[in-house]
This record gives sequence, structure tokens and C-alpha cells, in this order.
Amino acid sequence: MTAERPHIAFLGIGLMGAPMTRNLLNAGFPMTLWNRTAGKCAPFAGEADIAESPADAVREADVVIVMLENSDVVHQVLVTQGGLDALKPGALVVDMSSVQPSVARHHAGLAAEKGAGYVDAPVSGGTVGAAEARLSIMAGGSEEDVARAAAVFEVLGKCTRIGPVGAGQLAKLANQAIVGITIGAVSEALLLAAKGGADPAAVREALLGGFASSRILELHGQRMIDRDFAPGAPARIQLKDMRMILDEARAEGLTLPLAQQTHNEYLSLVANGHSDVDHSGLLLELEHLNGSLLGSLGRSPKE
Repeated sequence: MTAERPHIAFLGIGLMGAPMTRNLLNAGFPMTLWNRTAGKCAPFAGEADIAESPADAVREADVVIVMLENSDVVHQVLVTQGGLDALKPGALVVDMSSVQPSVARHHAGLAAEKGAGYVDAPVSGGTVGAAEARLSIMAGGSEEDVARAAAVFEVLGKCTRIGPVGAGQLAKLANQAIVGITIGAVSEALLLAAKGGADPAAVREALLGGFASSRILELHGQRMIDRDFAPGAPARIQLKDMRMILDEARAEGLTLPLAQQTHNEYLSLVANGHSDVDHSGLLLELEHLNGSLLGSLGRSPKE
């Protein structure tokens, strides 16, 4: 792999992949793009090659970045559709999706059989962080492979090497546990205050100056007050992450009561037709449960 501007194959031009691709193109990386829905690659057609299959996309790539929805889709693209088989020796696979740690380790082994490196590098920061190139990147892999990806990572945000392959995904699970549980806590706190007669906007403002302050309270608390649930991170993805957290906990012999309860709430939210609202929309499930809207005292959510 060349030290400067390696050729990147980017698989998955979705909510996160599109702004990441834009930043990489702006930084001068030559790129080949692939997406299951080919039309999502169209905005970049004048600046990057568009491949018809994952195998075609990766064939000449020095670095292959994967940003797909879940473990099953990643496995389908890399294994079933031949993405890993088409790698050239010496290539580096960087899976920035959120997948099970065991899946990351399995794919790393398959990449090694092809003479390729592998880094699992899930991210936090959402679509805003992707657009503003300030993603938190949690990398699992050898020091050498993570260093090989440094020039790419610095265009996308800040990378921290967590440990060997799979460790990045463990860090992402920890992140999503805190995010999901905290969204639930903020929802309950604001609804409690509003139901008692307090102005939830003023409560949020006051709490931001104290020990309860958090990025979730700052951003998602405001979303709840504004009832702005357009997806940055869809609820179905948060549910998938909570399920992975519980799966990993079971594999390690752990019981995580808060994660279990938060999972159940997201499961109900999605079952009630809100799979594509932002994960801050967990408030909607709490309102449904209590028959009361935040900031609309005494009203039913059905009104």
C-alpha cells in the first residue's frame, strides 16, 4: 500500500457512508464506490469510479472501507458476494460498521488467508460527526494495521486504538450501552419534570450546568423538546446495538439489567412503528406508556 493517497474502495454509501466519502474525496483519495442501491453513488459519479459488485470494487483497492448496517449485511457483502476473495495481497480491510466482535475476528481471519490486513473501526458521532469529520473511531487490530489506516482515519475524525481485532467493536458496544441507557434516562427525567409542571426546556438548561450534564442531554434533550426525531441514528440501529450488547454479555456470563430494560423499550418503540425515528425518539415509547406528551400536560399522545 502506498504511503500517500491509497486507492480506497468504499462499500456502503448510506447516511454515514455518504458524508465520509465526501470528506475522503475532498482530501484527494482516489475512490471506487459500491452500494446495494446504486443510485446512492450517483452524487459522486464525476469524482469516483462506481462498481457493480463488491468484488469489482475491491479488486484494485489498497484500503477497503466497509460501512454497512449490521453483521449479516457485512458478512453477505464480504463473504457471500466475494468481497474478501477479490482482495489483492497487501490490501487492508477497515470495517467501520457496528458488528459483533466475533464476526470481526472471523472476517479478520478470512482476510489474513488472502494476505490482507484487517481493522475493525466502528465509529461514534452520527451523521453530524461524519459530515464534520469529527467521528470518534474505535480501532481494533495490530498496531501496524491501525497505523496503515492513520492517513484515512485523520480525514474522518479521531482514532483511538483499543486493542486487537474485535476490541474496537467492544468499545462501540460500551458506547452504545451508555448512549441508549442515557437517552432513556433523559427521556424519563424530562417527562417527570414536565408532568409535575416544570418547563422541560428550562430543566434541560439547568441540568446542563450541573453533574447531570452530558452530550445526550445537550443534543438529544433538545431534540425531545423540539420533537425533532428525523433520523441521525435510527431507532432500529440502536435496537440492533442493544441486542448485540446483550448477546455479548451472555457470551461473557454477564447480566446487564439496565441494558436489558433499554433493549426492551427500543423493541417496543420499533414494534409500535417507529423503526426509522432517531434513537432520541425513545421518548415516544415513554409517552405512549404514560399517556402523556412532554410539554403537553394532560394530553394523550393520540390527540
